[in-house]
Amino acid sequence: QLELVESGGGLVQPGGSLRLSCAASGNVASIENMGWYRQTPGKQRELVAVIYSSGSRNYGEFVKGRFTISRDNVKKTVYLQMTSLTPEDTAIYYCNVLARAAGITVNFWGQGTQVTVSS
Repeated sequence: QLELVESGGGLVQPGGSLRLSCAASGNVASIENMGWYRQTPGKQRELVAVIYSSGSRNYGEFVKGRFTISRDNVKKTVYLQMTSLTPEDTAIYYCNVLARAAGITVNFWGQGTQVTVSS
């Protein structure tokens, strides 16, 4: 099992920046993908960014070069650096980790951290 602890959310003005962190703790055989999703009321959870064990990355179309995902495999931590934030980025951001444990692949989710972009 993995426990995911997110931090870094909060209130920021339009055009500002935030850095989200998600630290994983627990015993698994390996961590594959690490990523971030977000959700607003009445909408489906959507992919923000994912970074694979190979180091390659994918981003949601709305990111448009504003966000950067990175990971520290030693610390089992994934980061999301967000810049040029707009009110449309307001959402709960969830950390997601795909890991292998006991021969199976398991999806883990964090509890979510609120990001509010407002003046």
